[in-house]
Amino acid sequence: MISLILSLVVLVVGYAVYGRVVERVFAPDDRQTPAIAINDGVDCVPMKPWKAFLVQLLNIAGTGPIFGALMGACFGPVVFLWIVFGSILGGAVHDYMSGMISSRHGGNSIAELSGIYLGSAAKWVMRVFSVVLLILTGTVFVNSPAALIARLTPAALNEKFWIAVILVYYVLATLLPIDKLIGKLYPVFGVILIVMALSVLGGIAFGGYTIPEITLANLHPDNLPVWPFMFITVACGAISGFHATQSPMISKCITSEKQGRGIFYGAMIAESVIALIWAAAGVAFYGATDMLNNAISSLGQSGTVYEISHTMLGTFGGALAVIGVVVCPITSGDTAFRSARLILAEITHLDQQKIRNRLIITLPLLAVGAVLTQLDFNVLWRYFSWSNQTLAMITLWVATAYLVKKAEKPLYSLITALPAAFMSAVTMTYILMAEEGFGLSAAVAYPVGVCFAAVLFCVYAVLLWKKDRGTVLPS
Repeated sequence: MISLILSLVVLVVGYAVYGRVVERVFAPDDRQTPAIAINDGVDCVPMKPWKAFLVQLLNIAGTGPIFGALMGACFGPVVFLWIVFGSILGGAVHDYMSGMISSRHGGNSIAELSGIYLGSAAKWVMRVFSVVLLILTGTVFVNSPAALIARLTPAALNEKFWIAVILVYYVLATLLPIDKLIGKLYPVFGVILIVMALSVLGGIAFGGYTIPEITLANLHPDNLPVWPFMFITVACGAISGFHATQSPMISKCITSEKQGRGIFYGAMIAESVIALIWAAAGVAFYGATDMLNNAISSLGQSGTVYEISHTMLGTFGGALAVIGVVVCPITSGDTAFRSARLILAEITHLDQQKIRNRLIITLPLLAVGAVLTQLDFNVLWRYFSWSNQTLAMITLWVATAYLVKKAEKPLYSLITALPAAFMSAVTMTYILMAEEGFGLSAAVAYPVGVCFAAVLFCVYAVLLWKKDRGTVLPS
């Protein structure tokens, strides 16, 4: 239990200390935000800070910090270190920068920001990459809650029925102004999510469960290497490129730049708390990583969550926890499709104040998502995880380019360049080694991954050198 408590304390301290460092580097000011300057009544809508925080938290906290944390826990307590330090130094920085830079560019998506700071080729790559990731995300977040709800309802209401119901809800959430459905439901869902996490934490603390102390040892029963597999598997619990598609959505709703640390950095820290709790629940409930891995293999992710919740908390507490786990993915899936709509609107220049134009984009998006729900969840999750972390890597390089140009001191850009280089090595190594990638040996993948990151960091160093000499950098 000491390992969990210390991890939670470090997350809180990280928010208070490192979060303020990141804020000072960005230097928020009193300029008008898109919610004030544009205020179109559909996407750019002023929102109270507490509500914006809850919407951001629910946008980003899909099944990633739950399913990903449970699968990451199969590596053993070493996963606690990645969740804690990955979030403080990488994930929360990533979310804050993507949201705040977007706010300074009229609420533009990460794809458009890539074009501004990395060039037009990067913009088109990110447009395609972002839309594909968002469709994958929305699809993953249809399947997982539908499977879990089907376990709790009569046989006639099977998984396909709930997939259809969730997709109908997604149509409404994607089309309607953000303050009409999302803005009203999410605060309620936020309370459920927080109570769920606290309930599971209480179940661990008072249920007589033992959490192993932190160790660097790899305890994965299938002997998957920690590098790079754990860093991809955990995904949303530590750092997630999906968040770069969600932060610009809320950047359209904040009323002051000075709210950014609490909303963007703070929501990521809160998500990591959820991930820590579920990782701890997995290793504590099953007692050994091989037992946890067997449960995930035989019951599936949703079945494992149900077994932990129901056994640990009883009928009422288990139902509450399951509701929270259902709410998480649904409230990320709907905003995934909404973000995809906004990116496609930027490409097509269709005015989104007109509902006809929103329908033209939304219906084909959801039709593709409906087709993808027929694929195996585990396959979808692997591709989602890699593309998710690759998008995070690109987003951190976009933020680095921004800071090199805009920060008071260009060297401050190291706060994004270092995690960007780290994630560059992770994502390249993974796609070279993984079954869904090239299936190469570690002897090849490791050095290539490190060299890839080193080359990108050298490009960054050259930009710093040019900036220091007063050379005008390309826009």
